[in-house]
Amino acid sequence: MKDKMTSVDVAVIVSELQVLIDAKLDKIYQHEDEIRLKMYVTRDRRDLLIKAGKLIYLTKYPRPSLKIAPSYSMLLRKHLKGGRITSIGQHDFDRVIEIHIQRGEEKRILIIELLPKGNIILLSEDRKIILPLTTMSLRSREVRRGEQYEFPPLQKNPIDITKSELHAFFEESDRSLVSTLASGLNMGGLYAEEVCIRAGVDKKTPARGMPVEKLQKIHSAMYKLFDSIYSGKFEPHIVFEKGEEIEALPFELCQYVDHEKVYFNSLNEALDEFFSRKAIQSVKSIKDEKLAILERKSSLQEHAIEKFQQEEKECIKKAEAIYSQYQQIEGIFKYIHGARGQGSSWREIKAKIEGEIDEATGILTIGLDGTIVALDMKLGIPQNAQIYYQRAKKIRKKLEGASRALEQTKKEIEQPRSLEIEPENAPQRRIRQRKQWYDRFRYFISSEGFLVIGGRDASTNEEIVKKHMESQDLFLHTEAHGSPAVVIKTSGREIHSSTLAEAAQFAVSYSSVWKAGSYGGDCYWVSPEQVSKTPPPGEHLPKGSFMVRGKRNYIRASVGISIGIEINDETRLIGGPSSAIKQMSKYVIEIEPGDLDQNQVAKEISKIFFQDADYIDKMLVKSIASPDCILKFLPPGKSKIKIS
Repeated sequence: MKDKMTSVDVAVIVSELQVLIDAKLDKIYQHEDEIRLKMYVTRDRRDLLIKAGKLIYLTKYPRPSLKIAPSYSMLLRKHLKGGRITSIGQHDFDRVIEIHIQRGEEKRILIIELLPKGNIILLSEDRKIILPLTTMSLRSREVRRGEQYEFPPLQKNPIDITKSELHAFFEESDRSLVSTLASGLNMGGLYAEEVCIRAGVDKKTPARGMPVEKLQKIHSAMYKLFDSIYSGKFEPHIVFEKGEEIEALPFELCQYVDHEKVYFNSLNEALDEFFSRKAIQSVKSIKDEKLAILERKSSLQEHAIEKFQQEEKECIKKAEAIYSQYQQIEGIFKYIHGARGQGSSWREIKAKIEGEIDEATGILTIGLDGTIVALDMKLGIPQNAQIYYQRAKKIRKKLEGASRALEQTKKEIEQPRSLEIEPENAPQRRIRQRKQWYDRFRYFISSEGFLVIGGRDASTNEEIVKKHMESQDLFLHTEAHGSPAVVIKTSGREIHSSTLAEAAQFAVSYSSVWKAGSYGGDCYWVSPEQVSKTPPPGEHLPKGSFMVRGKRNYIRASVGISIGIEINDETRLIGGPSSAIKQMSKYVIEIEPGDLDQNQVAKEISKIFFQDADYIDKMLVKSIASPDCILKFLPPGKSKIKIS
């Protein structure tokens, strides 16, 4: 079945594409190795589809553009958009097409190679490679940025080869006639077989030593077969076999004389029907199959979550039952240990206890508060309860992981990412961001509108206190190692408890409290005059440390940080206490102490932001919420994404 174009197809297509001369190029789209040039001929829109190494034709079934334009299509837009096509030609009789584009004073050349190692290459006017779709290092040439472009090695042209040249060519071959024609004369297997059929020569005949009369017939058959290309007498059609499309051809072939055919006005139309409709059906089939898989996956995940929830409840119920029946269990344990100490047999003990005893393991299984509980008689009652609490904790982690996985699966069901496409003219937001003096510190704007800044290290702690703390501000710190020096910039306004609480949470979260995996810590605040760099006589204060004199006002604060994307007058990534960040952000993710390192968490957050973003925000989110940018907002130590 046909899956690519031959040199004959290219020759016919290039003759038909002359209608694009003076067409104005608009946008350029890319899907993997497939490029689509959108252009206008007068007022009519045309879409030229190019698949490296395979195809080129006009299509009325353009695949919708991807949400995020790949880099190569963006480069082509930069150089070609707004330009006009001045010529389209085939190089010799090869599967290589040149499209020349003029844009103002600039001239560019787009090379399309439909050879086995296909490529699409943008050239400058002096034929230097600006960028290939695929960089290649071949035996005969280098296809890479900055190199002078060279055509692939030429093969003989079957259209204008003379009899003497054909004879000499055959004498150099050690293969069969059909193989020699197909590869050496650049016509492909299909047309090579057609030449053999029309000449009445067995295709398996050795090319070398070909009798003169057969050579004459072969040359005559080639001339008649390819004469249509010069004369322009085409009969484009699709060939069917047993109801299946097997070929799209520019003219009739003897080998398909008895096959069903459907005819078209042009080879472009025939190829479009043959390839594009199949591609659309294939995409739909893949999408349906993917959705079916995702729905099965979602069902299994929901079942697993229900199972984990039930198991967690059972473990907690058993632990609570152990404590609620503490005296009963203690009495049973005392009886068993006492009876065994006095020499009673297990049989005698079992007869007096409502429950089962496994003598080998020392496990007592009894009913407590409507649930069956297994107790290790070698352990105390609190230790037995703790076993069930630990099991519940492990199950909770599995439950959280399964919940995250289910949420991801549901998003993929709604919009399978591998097939995400959108209308071409979908708007994209632009980044609006002004540089601020406090960008080099940790900072957030409180829910009451106060700027709160904190140091990232000893140097920035020192800078905040020495250069940026003013008499009307408030200073916050913790006793924990690594705590930032935090300053609330009041501008003379009264601070309320909500801002103090947020600043305290900010200070505690970015200290070693987070790194230790704790969920809360103490923070204190003082006025600026209580903070000094002057140590007591005979002592030394290291960089980033301060003396705090007088009364300290302590606040108990829980840890917790949110990272958000603000899309308002400014567009930026922000981080800090949830109550403040949620108020300012369009997209927010909360984190807490966990078991994932900073790089893992940053990648996961970046991924979730991109998945959750509206289609008009996708490019923006990708630009400002990369893992590297997110790392700057993460507390020290390990974290996890909080499930709301």
